[in-house]
Amino acid sequence: MTKWLSPDEQRSWRAFIAAWTLLNHQLNTDLQIQHGLTIADYEILVRLSETEGRRMRMSELAEATLASRSRLSHQVGRMETAGLLAREECTEDRRGSFAVLTDAGWQALVAAAPTHVTGVRANLVDVLSKSEFKALGEACQKVAASINLESS
Repeated sequence: MTKWLSPDEQRSWRAFIAAWTLLNHQLNTDLQIQHGLTIADYEILVRLSETEGRRMRMSELAEATLASRSRLSHQVGRMETAGLLAREECTEDRRGSFAVLTDAGWQALVAAAPTHVTGVRANLVDVLSKSEFKALGEACQKVAASINLESS
């Protein structure tokens, strides 16, 4: 039997959806207008920048960014054409490939990071009190952990 949302739960759920959708749209728009990057491009650049050698197996990058392998392959292809990334064959097993952050990709990330952080701060962090932002982070970690447990 379905346990329907109460009116208060429905309001909170819809507020969450609206906030997430609007925040993601705003951050994406800021990056596109000012740097020609999408939020997905930015996420890939960040992930690669945080790894040793600024490279990652495509399969691991897909998992880290929650993208399907085919979607990631298309995205990486666009970013490769723009000079932000390169693909390298995996010499250990020859089955996979690596996405590698190029110098141009690093420079694009360095240029875009202040825009992204300013947007996050202006549209989320500074809108909430410190305790509200902390509670939001804790709640999101709890939800993510629950979904990860169910998926495994």
